[in-house]
Amino acid sequence: MGEQLRRHHATESPRLQLLHAEQVVPMSERPVQALRTRRQSSMRLALDLVRDGQADACVSGGNTGALMAMAKVVLRTLPGVERPALVATLPTLGGEPVYLLDLGANVACDSETLFQFAVMGSVLAECVGKRAQPRLALLNVGAEEIKGNDQVQQAAQLLQSTPQLNYRGFIEGDGIFTGAVDVIVCDGFVGNITLKASEGIARLLVQQLKQGIQGNILARMLGWMLKRRLSRFNRQMNPDQYNGASLLGLRGIVVKSHGHADEAAFLRAIEEAMVEVQRQVPRRIKDRLESVLLDKS
Repeated sequence: MGEQLRRHHATESPRLQLLHAEQVVPMSERPVQALRTRRQSSMRLALDLVRDGQADACVSGGNTGALMAMAKVVLRTLPGVERPALVATLPTLGGEPVYLLDLGANVACDSETLFQFAVMGSVLAECVGKRAQPRLALLNVGAEEIKGNDQVQQAAQLLQSTPQLNYRGFIEGDGIFTGAVDVIVCDGFVGNITLKASEGIARLLVQQLKQGIQGNILARMLGWMLKRRLSRFNRQMNPDQYNGASLLGLRGIVVKSHGHADEAAFLRAIEEAMVEVQRQVPRRIKDRLESVLLDKS
């Protein structure tokens, strides 16, 4: 890494400081093992810097489970938050991306945890996405009030009784990309599968489109005529455009990048962290949770 930075004359910048890390967290290592044995890894040292106030945020493309385990121990969760949640955005027909959480940090969630996710997601959409009174929905197997398991049903009751949140009810999988709501809440098992399936479908559509316009001369001419529109479509569907999943509910800012992200995608994750720092997301989540919990007491 140092050699690459020197090659681009980056080490000469007064804005850049290099810190040596003796360890690396393997992508296949279990989170508990990484937490116990990788205290000198770059991931752990970055989180230590955030905790000690020497860095404003941590952006990592490493082992997701290890990052979540370390972040929870090093930074600790905010008062009123039992578990941190991973959140990212997905494109919609309305143009404004939708926030989806949790994306895999918590495979199983009770109703109180889903409620906390809703509060945190609402704050993020409001102060980063600049949505006034973000519209919330619970991802469910049906839009009818009688549908869903006990956890989702109980979470719906909690949200309905919280006037500070703009809860709109249940939403099905085919409504995720419509732009009907700003924040969609689910457990990490459902959220991770939804995210990965969405990324796979996006790549499939782009690849099929590219193959279609290369088929014959007529298709190529049509592709050339629609070049600008196709380029815009490609950018909107590219998962890298939405790279950077925030780990909400901590006392510091942590953003997870795809491990295979290129330079542009990783920059997107850094930009997400910068905006969250500027908008003081952890403090705003803390204030909102205190307000909601106070009204419920």
